[in-house]
Amino acid sequence: MTNFKLPDFTLPAALARLGSKLPQLPPTLALVTGLNLALGRLLPREPLEPLIGKRFSIRVLDAGMTLRFTYGTRGFRPIFAATAPDLTISARSRDFIALLMREEDPDTLFFNRRLLMEGDTDLGLLVKNTLDGIDLPRFDAARLSPAELLHRLRARLATPHSA
Repeated sequence: MTNFKLPDFTLPAALARLGSKLPQLPPTLALVTGLNLALGRLLPREPLEPLIGKRFSIRVLDAGMTLRFTYGTRGFRPIFAATAPDLTISARSRDFIALLMREEDPDTLFFNRRLLMEGDTDLGLLVKNTLDGIDLPRFDAARLSPAELLHRLRARLATPHSA
């Protein structure tokens, strides 16, 4: 595994302006699909029970995206109504990626004002503590570099397939 360090970046302001005008449903569906695939595997259901019926909003500030979703007994689903969320979590795309890669922790980002939580602070603390308690595999962004993707594609094509 490569020791990849995520560079500090902010997406251009023009992208945020464009992103805010685009439909938010496709990225929201991608998020809730990923969360639902993780339910029961990486995300245990029991600690999530207090989240049932709560409305969440994730704002990716430099991409102009606002992903609205809720958690229910059947899993995560998008929210279509523009109702106020119980909790909004906001950050730049780089900071969300750093959280996913476990390069940054939420407390550091929060105290450096790079991760903002608005709304029900008790709910925010519950979400943070629940996520901290989950043993997620480390996300290696270097595996998504063009050179690495090309290397894996070549290896896959070079491997003989059984008939």
